[in-house]
Amino acid sequence: MESIRLTQFSPGAGCGCKISPAELHHILEESRPGNGKVEEYPDLLVGYDSSDDAAVYDIGGGKAVISTTDFFTPIVNDPFDFGRIAATNAISDVYAMGGSPLMAISILGWPLDVLPAAVAGKVVEGARLICSKAGIPLAGGHSINSTEPIFGLAVTGIIEKELIRKNNSVRQGDGLYLTKPLGIGLISTGIKKGLASREHIRTAISLMTRLNAEGPRLALLKDVHAITDVTGFGLLGHCLEMVDGGSFIARIDVNRVPFIPGIETYITQDCIPGGTHRNFASYKNRISFSPEDNTITVGLSNGGHLPHRIRCLLCDPQTSGGLLIAADPAAGEQLEKDFGVVCIGEIR
Repeated sequence: MESIRLTQFSPGAGCGCKISPAELHHILEESRPGNGKVEEYPDLLVGYDSSDDAAVYDIGGGKAVISTTDFFTPIVNDPFDFGRIAATNAISDVYAMGGSPLMAISILGWPLDVLPAAVAGKVVEGARLICSKAGIPLAGGHSINSTEPIFGLAVTGIIEKELIRKNNSVRQGDGLYLTKPLGIGLISTGIKKGLASREHIRTAISLMTRLNAEGPRLALLKDVHAITDVTGFGLLGHCLEMVDGGSFIARIDVNRVPFIPGIETYITQDCIPGGTHRNFASYKNRISFSPEDNTITVGLSNGGHLPHRIRCLLCDPQTSGGLLIAADPAAGEQLEKDFGVVCIGEIR
């Protein structure tokens, strides 16, 4: 099992294999049924109209159920770690809504002709460990024989309706706060190319298997207005989803954005995920860069330029990334103290 390199079977590692924002928008618009709009299902509180992290359905009594799914091809070579990362990433969507997970079921595609079933067993074992840490059962699942290894979870959660935190419910003047540093996509591509250092691999795995369990506690704070997790669309793509809910723009101070130390070495070695280029192409006209103060404005319609280095960092697809939070600046000190967040910008 130790000689198997799972990443050799990955066309795109982790969330880097996601369909680009522009292509996804086209798919959803083409597939939108005439009778499937959110307003025709009054109990569907959050659907796909806002590109939010999960669907939310009113079940009465002031409560709502959260439903989400997430899966991808291997991002690391160790099957146990792959299972842990995929599970952490999937459960994050419930936390990002402010909810608490209840249970999960697995989604497994496995090329049994080239990878032993025992390797898939290690993947599921890793996922089961993370589910246990989240306090939920891995209650079942579905598997198929496929040409590429694929794994993830469908997760069900619960939340009080008044605590739901959508991704686009930002308010003017909110500060933007981030809970994890960026750089996972660059490291994962370095892993595929055999160029990632042991230290960076350990750091990446540690970050990707850290549950975003602070989500429900953040939702209890009235000054926290919106939450999302930073995954395959990169920081700028998920920030754009936040401001698209209203007539706002976001201003990000590049100097304040946290990155994994030493991450830029992977840019110089051309360990840049294909997802980075797809991301930038999808939303480049909605961002602009100011070299005078090293800031980025997100949400405009006259952008298009971003220096190569910054593009590789802020469009980098994250797998199991941190939470991006929009909150009243008055709560900033508490957020930084209690949740270890970093303020990276503001909503205007």
